[in-house]
Amino acid sequence: MSDVLLEAKTITMQFGGLKAVCALDFKVHRGQLAGLIGPNGAGKTTVFNMLTGVYQPTQGEVILEGQSLKGLKPYEISKRGMARTFQNIRLFKGLTVLDNVLIAGHQHMKYMMVDSILQTQRFVKTEQELQEKCMNLLKIFHLEEKAHKPANSLPYGEQRKLEIVRALATDPKIILLDEPAAGMNHSETHHLMETIAKIREQFKLTVLLIEHDMKLVMGICENIFVLDHGVKIEEGTPEQVQGSKKVIEAYLGVEEHA
Repeated sequence: MSDVLLEAKTITMQFGGLKAVCALDFKVHRGQLAGLIGPNGAGKTTVFNMLTGVYQPTQGEVILEGQSLKGLKPYEISKRGMARTFQNIRLFKGLTVLDNVLIAGHQHMKYMMVDSILQTQRFVKTEQELQEKCMNLLKIFHLEEKAHKPANSLPYGEQRKLEIVRALATDPKIILLDEPAAGMNHSETHHLMETIAKIREQFKLTVLLIEHDMKLVMGICENIFVLDHGVKIEEGTPEQVQGSKKVIEAYLGVEEHA
């Protein structure tokens, strides 16, 4: 079995005359915790959208466990083992915290529609197991006591955590986190760092995250890809990236000389 779980092969996304991402190559290895960073407008979320089928690349392809994802819909890619969160929270805000997680977990349910209608023993047992699984996931993020509250009643930071729980409920092999620490204070961000590392180990997950909080990225990521204007300008360990002249210029700009 290949050590590479996810691969982007020269993926390009063009909107009219604008290339939001250009010929991007990278590999995420099984069990790795990797980061995708870059200044605002670098194309990071566009990359996530291509990886998960929201956008079909104009050129190139995405490979998951050696299989091309070309032409697949987001729900089909999710069933193959890739889950994600979004930069803008996308919860079913009128439903309870638990129901949000249960909906995600149902994609792998094996019972037939007739089991649901007749409330068969198989249906009841499967639903009980799913509910137990989802409650255990909520406990990891200390959300179990709010399981029966509406999702929109949670503070912003906890809604972010709920999105991660919902992604975990799909039993992913790799989880893509789009700015998971957005809107969190220093203490919440520190706890999130610990939790991401913990779930990676506990669930044998591969993680790829987009994040503007450099302390979080440098603190937990083993390999980092840096984008600028849709082009990968650097790749390496946190130490290599921090010391890269190209990265420093992309974030701070290049001084103009008269």
